Amino acid sequence: MSFVHLHVHSHYSILDGACKIPELVDKASRAGMPGIALTDHGNLFGAIDFYDAARAANITPILGYEAYIAIGSRTARGRGHGGYYHLTLLVENRTGYQNLLKIATESYLNGFYYKPRIDNEFLAEHSEGLICLTGCLRGELAQRLIHEEHEEADKLIEFYRECFGDRLYAEYQFNGIDLQKKYLEALIPVAKRHNLPTVITNDVHYLDQEDAIPHDALLCIQTGKKIADPKRLRFSTNDFFLKTPEQMRQDWRGHEDSLLRTVEVAE
Repeated sequence: MSFVHLHVHSHYSILDGACKIPELVDKASRAGMPGIALTDHGNLFGAIDFYDAARAANITPILGYEAYIAIGSRTARGRGHGGYYHLTLLVENRTGYQNLLKIATESYLNGFYYKPRIDNEFLAEHSEGLICLTGCLRGELAQRLIHEEHEEADKLIEFYRECFGDRLYAEYQFNGIDLQKKYLEALIPVAKRHNLPTVITNDVHYLDQEDAIPHDALLCIQTGKKIADPKRLRFSTNDFFLKTPEQMRQDWRGHEDSLLRTVEVAE
């Protein structure tokens, strides 16, 4: 059984991702993956290097982006307007690539406030040719379901469906975090009720499991904290690495269809 990682951060996710693109593509190729996505936080800086490396390795490059979605308007500034959600976007075709370029550009030119943000209005206007995965714990759907805002979660799914049609997928993740388990337990029945196809991702931030230690140092540099600080931002597990298809299958027994669907998305 094959598998394709659809949620991956390179070193272009500045001081957050620790995967260098040549090594990232090489490991995916050696593991027998037919493709791999790149979904850096709020930018497309690595797109060309990634595309060239993947083509040279004879695997499918899936260009993507983890968007920062403003809570409210992307142009709002000041107290109470710095919040945002995450959303995973993948390019399906040339139109999608052009729209993703517009999204990335708008997020910096007019949406930047702590992070390069767009909003749901701009997303809806530029959704053609893009595939949407519902995102990680920082996604709006996750936050709605974790806080048991079920009516708002249903409305959000309908909004996504209006934007993306059959290019919308519920994104399952589990890296050993208790809150992820709570979210999954809420998301699985919701996805079934809305007849959403599902895919599994691993929110890759580093290449190998032992890279969790230097990645932790990167987070300290990003936040200006010391490693010994008990209150600092940290990843609570060392599970955010580029797993092989075999490792993903072992972790997700009983969800083989969702694993295989990642290959369908790549195709």
